Amino acid sequence: MLYVSRSSRVARNAGFTLVELLVVLAILTLLVGLVGPRMLGQLGGAKSKTAGVQIADLEKSVELFKLGVGRFPSDEEGLEALVKKPASANGWDGPYLKGGSVPLDPWNNPYRYKRSPNGADVEIVSYGADGAPGGEGENADIRNGK
Repeated sequence: MLYVSRSSRVARNAGFTLVELLVVLAILTLLVGLVGPRMLGQLGGAKSKTAGVQIADLEKSVELFKLGVGRFPSDEEGLEALVKKPASANGWDGPYLKGGSVPLDPWNNPYRYKRSPNGADVEIVSYGADGAPGGEGENADIRNGK
């Protein structure tokens, strides 16, 4: 029977070789390279969806304002009329938004509010990631009803 000392067995099984570590590192790098861009793309889509949901909630709150006051907020009153009673809003029963303030869009820009000239409809818009009108992809405008 061949006797092998305990210290030589421990030395052989002590850890990973440099080649093994480099192979694992290469595999992890490939995975991050393939999965990373897809995950970032999903994050951008999530912000657009979040803006759409927030706009729908704001639109419902504006409708509640109209039920109480009998009209939509004016352009001057804007979305702030949902949390602070305007002087000319008889029947105001707010605040109509939780949290006591109008939320910013997912890119930390204010939502744009505009009432139609005849006062029968409103438009609530987020200008997207760039904060400017128009654009494509993440920079595209997000509107109520779209």
